[in-house]
Amino acid sequence: MIIITAPVHEIFTETLSKKGIPYLYQPGILTEEIKPFLNQATGLVVSTQLEVNKSLIDLAPHLQWIGRLGSGMEHIDVAYAKSKNIHCISSPEGNRNAVAELALGSLLCLLRNIHRSFDEVKHFQWNRDKNRGTELSGRTIGIVGYGNTGMAFAKLLQAFDVTLLVYDKYRANISEYGAIPSALNEIAERADIISFHLPWNTETHHFANSSFLNSLKKSPILINTSRGSVVHTASLIDALTHKNISGAVLDVLENEKINQLSPTEQLELELLIQHPNTIITPHIGGYSFEATYKMSAVLLEKLGLV
Repeated sequence: MIIITAPVHEIFTETLSKKGIPYLYQPGILTEEIKPFLNQATGLVVSTQLEVNKSLIDLAPHLQWIGRLGSGMEHIDVAYAKSKNIHCISSPEGNRNAVAELALGSLLCLLRNIHRSFDEVKHFQWNRDKNRGTELSGRTIGIVGYGNTGMAFAKLLQAFDVTLLVYDKYRANISEYGAIPSALNEIAERADIISFHLPWNTETHHFANSSFLNSLKKSPILINTSRGSVVHTASLIDALTHKNISGAVLDVLENEKINQLSPTEQLELELLIQHPNTIITPHIGGYSFEATYKMSAVLLEKLGLV
């Protein structure tokens, strides 16, 4: 039996039904709720809400694979799963364009003061000069992390006549979409905009910390659509305050459980919200109707079910 713990497109369940593969469709199921079913599981479909750790894996003696809808495997103990001959699969190809489009749309919104001016119009204020914006064309953009979403973002940016400086520690050959391989310090020195497309791990935790943010020369806009913990929130607020960065686009936060914020986290979020040059969205980068279909289709293909 395949246990599906996150919303999938109907193509996924329809394919399983056509092939006579039994499944349990329980999107949003909690850890304690799933445990009684794991002894029957041969496959497990997850998103970010479920922590697939050693103890959970040990409850599934027949488990053959774990399929991740989207990118990022930090919620899965991949090493332990592999030691049990459990195949781990992700589907970043499915939502990369959705994430890239949100990054681009939010960036344009910030550059052209679309969000701010609309709020003013709601209050019957018509401020043209105050909302004179900056064009994206001709800017230098630093992309940190050049995997699926980094490349998808670069692809969209081709239409804007920008210079693309790309840093990826684990890729030697970078040339797609006019990308120029660059050292991190070169991006810090030259970029007008810096966008993070990194997975979360111990190496990338607080990658954008006070040291990095203080090294920026052109007061760039910072974009993070990857994982909240890639950016150290307190250092980001300090950089905004001291104008080391001119604005921030955040689709992710260090703690996204908005009703469980500590007093410090609550204050940090309030400070970010109050800043005129920030846009914060609730981790919706990969959430499009098209991405829901594509992630399910990619997972089916990688599992050899189509």
